[in-house]
Amino acid sequence: MLLFFILGLFVHFVFFGSIFDIYFTSPLVHGMTPQFTPLPPPAKRLVLFVADGLRADALYELEENGDSRAPFIRNIITHEGSWGISHTRVPTESRPGHVALLAGFYEDVSAVAKGWKENPVEFDSLINESKYTWSWGSPDILTMFAKGASGDHVFTYTYDADNEDFGAHDVTELDTWVFDKVKEFFHAARNNQSLFSKLNEEKIVFFLHLLGIDTNGHAHRPSSRDYKDNIKLVDAGVREMVSVLEHFYGNDGKTAFIFTSDHGMTDWGAHGAGHPSETLTPFVTWGAGIKYPQKVSAQKFDDVFLKEWELESWKRHDVRQADIAPLMASLIGVPFPLNSVGILPIDYLNNTDLFKAESMFTNAIQILEQFKVKMTQKKEVTLPFLFIPFKWLPESKQLNILRKARSYIRQRKYDEAVSLCKELIHLALKGLSYYHTYDRFFLGINVVLGFVGWTSYASLLIIKSHFNLTKGVNREVKKPSHLLSCSFIAIGVFVAFFLLLQGCPWTYYMYCLLPVPIWYAVLREFQVIQDLVTLLLTFPPSHFVGYLLVFTLGIEILVLSFFYRYMLTAGLLAFAGWPFITQLWTRAKSISLSWSFFSLLLAVFPLMPVVGREPDIFLVMGAGLLVLLPSLCVLTSLLKRKDSFLNEELLLHLFQMLCVALSMCVMYSTHSSLLKKQGLPLLNQIVSWIILASSLVLPLLSPTSLFERLFSILLSSMSAYILLSTGYEALFPLVLSCLMFVWIEMEQETLQQHGVSHKQKVTSVQFTCNTDIAQFRQLYLDDLRRAFFLVFFLVTAFFGTGNIASLNSFDLASVYCFLTVFSPFMMGALMMWKILIPFILVMCAFEAVQLTTQLSSKSLFLMVLVISDIMALHFFFLVKDYGSWLDIGTRCSIYSRSNS
Repeated sequence: MLLFFILGLFVHFVFFGSIFDIYFTSPLVHGMTPQFTPLPPPAKRLVLFVADGLRADALYELEENGDSRAPFIRNIITHEGSWGISHTRVPTESRPGHVALLAGFYEDVSAVAKGWKENPVEFDSLINESKYTWSWGSPDILTMFAKGASGDHVFTYTYDADNEDFGAHDVTELDTWVFDKVKEFFHAARNNQSLFSKLNEEKIVFFLHLLGIDTNGHAHRPSSRDYKDNIKLVDAGVREMVSVLEHFYGNDGKTAFIFTSDHGMTDWGAHGAGHPSETLTPFVTWGAGIKYPQKVSAQKFDDVFLKEWELESWKRHDVRQADIAPLMASLIGVPFPLNSVGILPIDYLNNTDLFKAESMFTNAIQILEQFKVKMTQKKEVTLPFLFIPFKWLPESKQLNILRKARSYIRQRKYDEAVSLCKELIHLALKGLSYYHTYDRFFLGINVVLGFVGWTSYASLLIIKSHFNLTKGVNREVKKPSHLLSCSFIAIGVFVAFFLLLQGCPWTYYMYCLLPVPIWYAVLREFQVIQDLVTLLLTFPPSHFVGYLLVFTLGIEILVLSFFYRYMLTAGLLAFAGWPFITQLWTRAKSISLSWSFFSLLLAVFPLMPVVGREPDIFLVMGAGLLVLLPSLCVLTSLLKRKDSFLNEELLLHLFQMLCVALSMCVMYSTHSSLLKKQGLPLLNQIVSWIILASSLVLPLLSPTSLFERLFSILLSSMSAYILLSTGYEALFPLVLSCLMFVWIEMEQETLQQHGVSHKQKVTSVQFTCNTDIAQFRQLYLDDLRRAFFLVFFLVTAFFGTGNIASLNSFDLASVYCFLTVFSPFMMGALMMWKILIPFILVMCAFEAVQLTTQLSSKSLFLMVLVISDIMALHFFFLVKDYGSWLDIGTRCSIYSRSNS
């Protein structure tokens, strides 16, 4: 069994890792030649303001009294520059947002997963191409681009990471710090000749990253006065910065300004997904090389924003976020970032038609270079007779378009040249996607073959070990023929040689060779397969089809529940009616009613909102009180015992009750303190971490009898869960645990249907019992149901109150009892522990079911494995490499969890 477990672990590790090779490889290529517009640029310097977490509507809309909360930016729109909406691409997070802004490409999930503050992949950016760049702001963002730049021409000024405190009295200090440092910088430059000369060079960038709006949005939500006042502060700060720069450079008219955001924010203070409030960000630009405002009588857009913002008279130009990088590059005359996929928005340029056409031609060459490198790389590792080129952009068509575009520019047919360049860009981008996913089908077929083979082998192992197919008939075990072994060896050698000729990476060998021994193991069990088919043919067709339909329906309900949480409610409603269609109702009415009641109660939670809910501290307090009520009953029973009054069990129970009570006090105190903007009290923080640490240890000290141990686990889990809750979800582990206690009793009753001897009383079961009792009985159909119940309850535990795929599904306020300073990995770890607590409760309960029903742990493991693998095969085809972190993460987490 140990060998099988190790083998299974390796197989599933390989299958899980395959999605990163198939779906999430980096799209970046290297080896391109830098491309820049061969005409003098309109600006010598660029100033980029990024207001982190600023929604477009929050900036553009008017207040109730008709005034703008950003009067300076509003004045720019109507008198000095151009404006529009920047359509960000999901995931709407700070890192990929800034990569799109400054590097012009949308960072893939594999890169985001490799680090927050470091450069996981090498890429070019506007900052790298500039002569000098000075930046001020958050260490999380600025450090990333500084480390990605070549040379020593990038200078960063950051505040301490501890200043990013969601519970701070005034988080606008993050923005005022930036403005103050910029003023000090230019004041000091007048007395520093070396710095002064650098500042008067061409092709320089000033980058101001303003984090206060995002922090206020997380802490108080975008509808709050804090968020809106922060916008006013930023607007005033931008006005002051413009004045400082214009004064320093003597109003030479050679400075271009851009004001935008990396992402927006939902009404509940989160981001990462694809809601319009997250993907629509402001984009305002003015200064050298930028068009002045254009008055229009009508504009055609699919939204009603223009009327709501009272900007319908001013020409709006929308852009994709990645398009901003080539715009900034063209303004100051630096090469377009090598990995940029942005398309230059020439409608923003106030320059000659020749400059626009040349800039667009440069943009097309820059993207075409990526296409050529990608095609060459794929061609070099593919056998010539197997290589299938991208048919829509052969080399002849590339040359033809470029020749025509250049000819149009010479003939001063600039609009035709621009149109041709855009056509070439769109074809090159499609070609990049084609070559990036070139091996996807080949790898997918191999992974599916391995998956199906492994699931078949596990199923055969269950049948062989736990069913008597021959019904007592002695049958001589035939050894597999040498032909079978030789055939699979030959297949393996052929596959390895094929991969070697193509120069494939080592991971491809695992994906392609692993199915060979797996299917060999399956075909070795030919006798079992033959006996199984013979047995199934003896079943009435109607029974066989009925069982198959029920099994398929159960699997599909599990699959659908990962995407539609209300399917969990449907499943729990079916569970509630289960006793009434069996003999359980006639034998155990009270237990059956309890099962139905708690099933119906638990069915409510998947219908509750995952995101956008308002915190409700009173529901959290109520959950704590409901936990203390049964605890008092247990305490009373302990006091009635005749043994020593203050025994270890009693003291442990009292201490766990104290932890629950302390959790309630800390939660209430922290909530009140944060509402008053007094920050997280140090005492509360210390007590929270102590309670969390003790919750991991205290259950191990409890008695090993089933009820006492499970109740101890519940108390410790709830003490930690209360600290991590913000509303109704605090009740979820309690209701789930009640259902688990009833489930244990229900499974005891089902044993009588099969006449199982040695039935144990629940109160007599000890968790120390580790004997495999497979010899006591064979498997029944009910055991498959138990395995299905386990998988269903695990899915309910994970998705009952949220989605573990994205932090956007959870309120950051959940961790405020432990820390308020921004720390993505620590906050993520705490949220993950919150998600795991219901999972642990289910697993502990099922361990009790396994012991009380005399079910072999080996057979249980194999049945759950088969169900999970069938689900994983569904999800493998549903993995996405596009969309929000919620979309991508949902499918990744679904696949990984069903594969684990």
